[in-house]
Amino acid sequence: MKNDQKYARGYFMPPETSLEWTKKEYITEPPIWCSVDLRDGNQALVVPMNLEEKLEYFQMLVDIGFKEIEVGFPAASETEFAFLRTLIEQNLIPDDVTIQVLTQSREHIIRKTFESLKGAKKAVVHLYNSTSVAQREQVFRKTKEEIIAIATSGAELLKQCAEETEGNFQFQYSPESFTGTEIDFALDICNSVLDVWQPSTDNPVIINLPATVSMSMPHVYASQIEYMSKHMNYRDSVILSLHPHNDRGTGVADAELAMLAGAQRVEGTLFGNGERTGNVDIVTLALNMYSHGVDPQLRFDNIPAIIAVYERLTKMKVGERQPYGGELVFTAFSGSHQDAIAKGMKWREEQECRHWSVPYLPIDPKDIGREYEGDIIRINSQSGKGGIGYLLQQKYGLDLPPLMRENFGYCVKNVSDQKQQELMVEEIYDIFLSTYVNLKSPVEFVKYRYTDDDDFKTVVTIKSDGAAKDISGTGNGRLDAISNALQTELDVEYSDLVYKEHALERGSKSQAVSYIGVTAADGVVYWGCGTDVDIMTSSVKALFSAVNNLLIAKR
Repeated sequence: MKNDQKYARGYFMPPETSLEWTKKEYITEPPIWCSVDLRDGNQALVVPMNLEEKLEYFQMLVDIGFKEIEVGFPAASETEFAFLRTLIEQNLIPDDVTIQVLTQSREHIIRKTFESLKGAKKAVVHLYNSTSVAQREQVFRKTKEEIIAIATSGAELLKQCAEETEGNFQFQYSPESFTGTEIDFALDICNSVLDVWQPSTDNPVIINLPATVSMSMPHVYASQIEYMSKHMNYRDSVILSLHPHNDRGTGVADAELAMLAGAQRVEGTLFGNGERTGNVDIVTLALNMYSHGVDPQLRFDNIPAIIAVYERLTKMKVGERQPYGGELVFTAFSGSHQDAIAKGMKWREEQECRHWSVPYLPIDPKDIGREYEGDIIRINSQSGKGGIGYLLQQKYGLDLPPLMRENFGYCVKNVSDQKQQELMVEEIYDIFLSTYVNLKSPVEFVKYRYTDDDDFKTVVTIKSDGAAKDISGTGNGRLDAISNALQTELDVEYSDLVYKEHALERGSKSQAVSYIGVTAADGVVYWGCGTDVDIMTSSVKALFSAVNNLLIAKR
């Protein structure tokens, strides 16, 4: 990493300042989306999809809502050609969906492409040739004039073939390697192609300005796009399109800023699949808009199902922390994050909020098919009481007192730390049951009876070491009387009973749950929980559970 002097910036700034896009705050409407998963994405796979897989993938893209889908490079292989013919001949393309095909500016490839398109209801024919300094000098060894001639001759042939071929065709041109091309030359070659095609508002063409290799910071790309948009001929009859790649990890930012700069259309792939570091990730772009209250007009309401099909057909994996789609992208393990999310969710319920504003969650995970319990708050040794309590409440209806949540949080973290693994919510519930609920050892509660005197005298039947016996006590209430009986019989001392109860379910058969904390002489609080159809009995069971935890600790 000591050879930085061998590198120089390979992009070209516009010849005039183009920064009007900086005055815009956010994207107000979605672009025309064009999926290139079946061409750009497919050619990047270790094992490209076969015909049946491509047909299934195409249908998924239709279901998501793409109205433009690049289906391949039909002159490149028989599989590509057969796929396109299958779509057309089996009438698999919906009337509101336009297919797109790619062709180099070479005569035999263009003619083969139109042969594959016979009978297409509507298709975009995407013509390209490379224009960058590096490509002109090193690969083609041609002058600017010769490169323009390649583009315009291809544009002429597209017009001729379109007139000779059954179908409805729209033209698109890309100065491939645009980001390494002098901006004035990129403008010249695009305008030369436009002069051949003579577009109109009724018959617009697409000019696509790809970041074939990302070479600059995103604001530079946006300035390049704005300059091209301002100075391009026939601008009212041109749909200005983007095709960002992700070499610098800025594909999404490139696209977003370039849309502010005047781009009307975006070519990309689901989850950013593509050669090298990939194409722009349309899922991220679309859901970024969604998080600002803009409908992207694509259906990502069941991301897990889309991922399942994507991974099965492409053999690619969606990264665990990939925006929106990743398995862990909404997940909080940190205790402070979990606590903030749990409190934010409670706030929404209490305030009936119109807008989503939960800490750490830019969108509602449920909007894209994710679940709060399994996806959002997950438990390991870094987790806190807030998240653990939230999971128990959401899954099992248990609303623990705050201090008990803290006590249980340490129990769960210790188990996770010892196992060195994440704990599922079912495991957490099992820990709660075994630690607190209806504990029968060392002392088991059997039954109680009482007389309603001034002091509430109560008789309790307990079982210890297999033997049953009655003990009695008095107090200022039933639970207090039972507590006094236990302290006398078991020779334990505690104070400051913390008590909470609620129904677990609604209806006549609902169970009651009670939580009790007792403070031992050394100041340590011991907790117990009781469940029963009778609220008083659940309270007694909770008291016995708390006292049992105290006795276990004392022994």
